[in-house]
Amino acid sequence: MTKADLVERVYLKTGFSKKESAQIVETVFDLMKSTLESGEKIKLAGFGNFVVKSKATRKGRNPQTGEEIKISSRKILTFKPSQVLKSVINGEG
Repeated sequence: MTKADLVERVYLKTGFSKKESAQIVETVFDLMKSTLESGEKIKLAGFGNFVVKSKATRKGRNPQTGEEIKISSRKILTFKPSQVLKSVINGEG
């Protein structure tokens, strides 16, 4: 599913214009981005949690040469689905 698909579905479900639907979807994504960027969690009941985690610097290995390399520290985004979402996906709910 793409952003355009989301806009189309919001348009069909709500009756807003396509322009308004696009603004709604864009606003939601902007809010999510800024919230995650500031280090806050996003908890959506019945859907799941988005969390930014920090990974420390670590040693790695170049698989082609076997040479040891340093993998720099970075932030990663994780998503953990709720039990409700897991049940729906697995056909239990």
